[in-house]
Amino acid sequence: MLDVLKRLDAYPKTFEEFSFKTLMGAIVTILSSVIICVLIVMEVNAYLTPNISEELYVDTTRSHKLQINLDITVPKISCDYLSVDAMDTAGEQHLHIEHNVYKQRLDLDGNVITGDKPVKEMITSTVKKAEQSTAKPTTEKPPENTTPACGSCYGAQFNNTHCCNTCQDVIDAYRVKRWNPNPDDFEQCKNERASGRTHSDNALKEGCQIYGSMEVNRMGGSFHLAPGQSFSINHVHIHDVQPYTSTSFNTSHVINHLSFGERISFANTHPLDRLSAVTSEGATMFQYYVKIVPTLYVKRGGEAVHTNQFSVTRHQKVVSVVTGESGMPGIFFSYELSPLMVKYTEKENSLGHMATNICAIVGGIYTVAGIFYSMLHTSLNAIRKKIELGKFS
Repeated sequence: MLDVLKRLDAYPKTFEEFSFKTLMGAIVTILSSVIICVLIVMEVNAYLTPNISEELYVDTTRSHKLQINLDITVPKISCDYLSVDAMDTAGEQHLHIEHNVYKQRLDLDGNVITGDKPVKEMITSTVKKAEQSTAKPTTEKPPENTTPACGSCYGAQFNNTHCCNTCQDVIDAYRVKRWNPNPDDFEQCKNERASGRTHSDNALKEGCQIYGSMEVNRMGGSFHLAPGQSFSINHVHIHDVQPYTSTSFNTSHVINHLSFGERISFANTHPLDRLSAVTSEGATMFQYYVKIVPTLYVKRGGEAVHTNQFSVTRHQKVVSVVTGESGMPGIFFSYELSPLMVKYTEKENSLGHMATNICAIVGGIYTVAGIFYSMLHTSLNAIRKKIELGKFS
């Protein structure tokens, strides 16, 4: 029985005295061993890396909000003169969305102004802002021999005791009345300009970094960064850029980051990061048309991450009477949501598949190296014999 079993041996051995080792064989062995080790490491790394499958189907989720993450630097317009506004296709306007958005003042070289901290403001409507900023009657007794000043609101006062002592008070009162304010007609504005107390003095002497996140309705819409105080008159969105003209503003900017939801490294969730848009002309309107694709990423542990990928089409134009283009200077983003959703699912690789590949690597490299060495050894022996016989030329 033992003799019968020996005949089944697929790995017959030769006596050591009938085999010999060569330098060329050692070199081929070392090279093939290195290749085997490298390929095995790559195979193990592929096994440890999860396999991601991709599916496409109709989006049936009912999320009520869409998170927008932004980090944009506008180096030529101050924070006091920039506003962030958003609106959706349903007509709902959210003025001064800053409840999760910070503004950081910068100098013209892009450095943070020493001692200045980012400013975060709560989101409030235009009417509430006007009511908060207007002067209210005081109950304190004025000093003797003095008469408390009460500036005129030019017909826009709330009541007989309402005073407008500053330029901003008059403008806010006009906005509550849905009137179009003209600061050139107000004595308060003229006096503040003469005394140098207007906030607009630094409008073109500083830069601004706007960053943070905001939540909007999950539907198509838009948001923008534009100079001037924003307000609405008769459902028309307006930016007051007084005392400047629209051509005074350089809207060059850098998009440090823009995403809709969480970031995924391998997906197209932030294609606009580190994009620089530069213009040498004033009153330039930058428009970004964004197509959002809802994305679901399911990890191996079952954790689901809801995010969004998007593609962008860029356009810019100079808005002025000379060019005949309508609009206003600023950075405008319009977005639409696709009805389809992409689903990525992490799956573990098969251990048997990895073992099969490793065996194929070892056996394949060993066999190919043996064939290569046999051909090389035969060729060298033939050449050596010709040299010994003097027939090699």
